[in-house]
Amino acid sequence: MRPASYHNKLCSADAAVEAIRSHDRVFMTGNCSVPKELLAALVRRAPQLTDVEIVQVLTIGPAEYVAPEMAGHIRVNSLFISHNVRKAVNEGRADFTPILLSQIPGALRDPDLLKPQVAMIHCSPPDEHGYCTYGVEVGLTKPAAEAADIVIAEVNDQMPRSLGDSFIHVSRLTHIVPVSYPIVELPMGAPGELQKQIAMHIAELIPDGATMQMGIGEIPDAVLLYLKDKRNLGVHTELFSDGVIELIELGVLTNAAKTLHKGKCVAGFALGSQRLYDYMDNNPFFEFHPQDYVNDPFVIAQNTKQVALNSALEIDLTGQVCADSIGTQFYSGVGGQLDFMYGALRSPGGIPIIALPATAKDGAISRIVPTLKVGAGVVTTRNHVRYVVTEHGVADLYARSIRERVQALVRIAAPQFRDELWYFARQQQWV
Repeated sequence: MRPASYHNKLCSADAAVEAIRSHDRVFMTGNCSVPKELLAALVRRAPQLTDVEIVQVLTIGPAEYVAPEMAGHIRVNSLFISHNVRKAVNEGRADFTPILLSQIPGALRDPDLLKPQVAMIHCSPPDEHGYCTYGVEVGLTKPAAEAADIVIAEVNDQMPRSLGDSFIHVSRLTHIVPVSYPIVELPMGAPGELQKQIAMHIAELIPDGATMQMGIGEIPDAVLLYLKDKRNLGVHTELFSDGVIELIELGVLTNAAKTLHKGKCVAGFALGSQRLYDYMDNNPFFEFHPQDYVNDPFVIAQNTKQVALNSALEIDLTGQVCADSIGTQFYSGVGGQLDFMYGALRSPGGIPIIALPATAKDGAISRIVPTLKVGAGVVTTRNHVRYVVTEHGVADLYARSIRERVQALVRIAAPQFRDELWYFARQQQWV
C-alpha cells in the first residue's frame, strides 16, 4: 500500500514544472533514465522562463531543450558531453564543465558550486514502506536529489528496482508524475574484426579473479567475448551493460574473488537493453552506489587485480592520453577514466588499460601521434598510464623512460605511420 503522502503529491508533468522558476539550477537525471515527460513539459514552459540552467551528464534521446530558440530561457551545463548536446556546446549555446565523475556528487552538494534548486528524477514505484529506487541511474541522481530543495519525480512502473544505496522515500518527493513507458535501450553492438583484434590482446592481460571496470562500446563489448574461459571475475565499475548477463550465466562472473563487496556487482548506473533491465530488477547480485563512492580511486584500489578499461581519441609518444576533445573542439568529458586508471594503478596486481584503434578515418590518421593537437585535453596523464593496446599489440609504459615509451608505442602504431613517428622522436632526441 502506498502512503497517503504519495497520492497527495500526484500531478501532471506540466503542473510539476510550474515549480521551476527563472534563474533556477535544475539537475536532470541522465543516461537511459532521462525523465522524458518532465523534460518535454519544461520545454513547453521555457518561453515563460529566463536563464534556467540544466545541469546534466550524458543524456540519451532527443534534445529540443538545447535548440537555438531555447536561448535566454534554458541553458545546458553538461558535465560530460553527449552526442545530442555536442553541437550546442561547440556553438557556444551550452556550457561544458570539466570534472572527474567521482567529484560531481560533492559539487552537487556544495551551494557555492553546483547545488541545484530543483532535481528532475526518474524512479521505480514505491514499495510497501514508501521507498522508491533510482532505477538504472543511481550514481549522480541520488546525491542531486538529496541536495535539491525541490524534487520532481517521474515514477515509472516500467523502471527496474535497483538495490544497494539506491533508495528515496516518497516523503522526500515534492511532486510525483506517474508515467508508464519503456526505459530507453542502448543494446550492445556487434564488434567488427578490428575491435576483436584489440579485444584479444586485452583479454590476455586479464587474469582469473580480476575485478572489472566494464564500460560500453565496441571494444568493451568485444572483450567480453574473450573472457569466457576466465574464472571468478568480478565487477566494480561506473556502469555495466548486457555483456555481464552471459558471463554470469556461464559462471565466469561470480564476484567470489573480490576483496571489496564480495559476491556483488558494484556500479553507479546501467546502460543496456530491456533484457538487462529485467535481469537487474530487484536482483541482489547488483549493488548501485553514488559515484563518489564507486569512482573513488581509494575505494577502487581496495579490489585486488582491478582492471580499468578505457578508450582515447589520441595518445602522444610520451603517453599523454586525450579522450575528451579533438583539439579545441570539446567532444565528451573526463568521465570516470582517471578515477579508474588511478584506482587500478594503486590496486594490488591492478591492470589499467587504454585501448584504441591505431588509426582513424579509414586509416588516414594515426591515433598514436608525435604530440597532441593544440588545445587537446589530457585526461590521463603520462604519469598514470600503464598498458596501451591497439590491434597491433600491447605497450607497457609504466615507469618506462621516454625512450622506452617511444619504442613501445611505435611498435603498436599502424605500420604506415611508424617512420614519421620515429623521425619526430629522433628530432626531439628522445631516441
